[in-house]
Amino acid sequence: QVQLVESGGGLVQAGGSLRLSCAASGQNFGTYYMGWFRQVPGKEREFVASISGSGGSADYADSVKGRFAISRDHARSTVYLQMNSLKPEDTAVYFCAAPRKYYIPSDAKDYRYWGRGTQVTVSA
Repeated sequence: QVQLVESGGGLVQAGGSLRLSCAASGQNFGTYYMGWFRQVPGKEREFVASISGSGGSADYADSVKGRFAISRDHARSTVYLQMNSLKPEDTAVYFCAAPRKYYIPSDAKDYRYWGRGTQVTVSA
């Protein structure tokens, strides 16, 4: 069982930066792929970024490439999402997620564990 708790959301002006954190409980943090998703009311949850268990491989949605960076700290069992050059269209609730151990996810349905989310609001 993995529990995920996000933090770091808030209100920021366009062009600004935020860093989201996701603290994971449980053992063997390094065996879990980790992902970030976001959701706007009335729309489906959208993939943002993911990172392999070792941290050596990362993937991004086209809409955030070059602006966002995902990383993980194994000592702290935490995954981060550094968000730069934020745009109003980045406004959403951001969720951290993990699939089952050792599994390499391909989309949202592959993720088993989800945090409650943190709100990010970008003003124009």
